[in-house]
Amino acid sequence: MIKGLYAVTPDEPDTDVLLAKVEAALQGGISVLQYRNKKAGHQLLTQQARAILPLCQQYKVPLIINDSVKLCLTLGADGVHIGADDGNLNEIRTRLGPNKILGASCYNRLDLALSAQQAGANYVAFGACFASSTKPNAPVASLDLFKLAQVQLTIPSVAIGGITLTNASQAIKAGASSIAVINAIFNATDVKLTTQQFRQIFKNNFQN
Repeated sequence: MIKGLYAVTPDEPDTDVLLAKVEAALQGGISVLQYRNKKAGHQLLTQQARAILPLCQQYKVPLIINDSVKLCLTLGADGVHIGADDGNLNEIRTRLGPNKILGASCYNRLDLALSAQQAGANYVAFGACFASSTKPNAPVASLDLFKLAQVQLTIPSVAIGGITLTNASQAIKAGASSIAVINAIFNATDVKLTTQQFRQIFKNNFQN
């Protein structure tokens, strides 16, 4: 079950810097970590993911690999997250087997989410929920999607895109099972403290 605070790594070329930030986020209490580095080549991707995996295992947090089924299977990571143009979800589920986590980006489209669920996805992500510096041209996803998802889907929905300490509660109140955060965590002066603050917002709103 994907729920709570879902951290997504930044495009950090320095593996030591990345590891320090990841460990701080793990200490702060993230529920899931997605390794994503859109600027890295194959060698750096493999090096960084290989270094992050034992950290996630130490803190008992699932490690999701962005886009690469091969890297996920090679390292024995917990799952993979796939964009709409990154492969056929039915085929990817078959390659992964039944025990790996499969997540799918569905942008602002409930129809994609329904198809992803049917193909065996364990969760779907809607976004950008707010203006995002990571993907400034991403389609805007209405928070109403999460209310619809609660009715029409049986798998969790993740809110992503421009989520900050200021607006996180809006996505949670709208019905998101999880909030995915990149810059607001990993660009913070104190990564651990910021992670704890996000967790507290999630707990407060979820309890209400």
